[in-house]
Amino acid sequence: MVNIGIIGYGYWGPNLVRNFSLTPDCRVIAVADMRTERLMVAEKMSPGIICYKSADDIINHPEIDGVVIATPVFTHFNLAKKALLAGKHVLIEKPMTSSVIEAEILTNLAWQKNLLLMVDHTFLYTGAVAKMKQLIEDHELGHIKYFDSTRINLGIFQPDINVLWDLAPHDLSILNYVINEHPYSVNATGVTHTNNKIENIAYLTINYNSGFIAHFNCSWTSPVKVRTMLIGGDKKMILYNDMEPTEKIKLYDTGYNYTSNEDKQKVLVDYRVGDIHVPKLNTTEALLEMATDFITCIKEKKQPRSSCIIGLDVIRILEASNKSIKNNGREVVLGVNDGLFEKKAVQVLIN
Repeated sequence: MVNIGIIGYGYWGPNLVRNFSLTPDCRVIAVADMRTERLMVAEKMSPGIICYKSADDIINHPEIDGVVIATPVFTHFNLAKKALLAGKHVLIEKPMTSSVIEAEILTNLAWQKNLLLMVDHTFLYTGAVAKMKQLIEDHELGHIKYFDSTRINLGIFQPDINVLWDLAPHDLSILNYVINEHPYSVNATGVTHTNNKIENIAYLTINYNSGFIAHFNCSWTSPVKVRTMLIGGDKKMILYNDMEPTEKIKLYDTGYNYTSNEDKQKVLVDYRVGDIHVPKLNTTEALLEMATDFITCIKEKKQPRSSCIIGLDVIRILEASNKSIKNNGREVVLGVNDGLFEKKAVQVLIN
């Protein structure tokens, strides 16, 4: 039995408690939240669970094996670092940390302590994303050309992170999971309509050496909620609409061929429009799949689908996007990283 403690009982906390409680070989022992009213809700919804006001009570609990952190992003690093140093396995909500250096320190600390560090990119556990990865790996789409994501709504203006940090991690994690290529650089632009100078509308483009391109449109100011993704290949194309209750994935047998005339001034395009296929998807709740993966990987000492490396890659792109936005959309080249520092350097950073 793996004993779990959950830090943070806000919007996502009750969902985490419910799904971990349903996970085989798992027991939720305690939750922690600074707000008395949230602890009262936890006691009502989960009788028998221990409620603490301090996160340290979870981290230092001798019977707890794994700590789940569902708090604001600026608290992630210190809480996760404390938990890892206390010998606990750690699951962090997205985004993993506030900076690349923090994510690298946690990744290396987990490696050094032989502990599991995982990021809750829940969408990686949906039937839709699993099907997209399968279609791409089976070469159903042919050579992948582009990835286009729109995630907009009339959303909550976050006080500490911009709209890319809030909304893009979902689709960035999907991109990194289904596309087997490392990005080269990013360009990003954004605008703010508030006094705190935090962007509420932003556009991010990720460039790859192969010519593949990924684009993200994120907004907190749309009158409608849109959650769509297009993945285009030279054989077929995928439309993923997360707002659809059942037919979330549609595979279009659509494409084009082009030829140039002798002087290459004109391009002749031949379009092909074929059938639309709606594949059957796994309908198991994604959060339950994620919780099961966390517990299984603790017990079997395996790496999870939503690993800390994917979390680190997402933070790397988001941090570069901030630099690009502050420089009027100028291209920012992503650094090369293997996820591990020298042990001596890691120890200095940890201390």
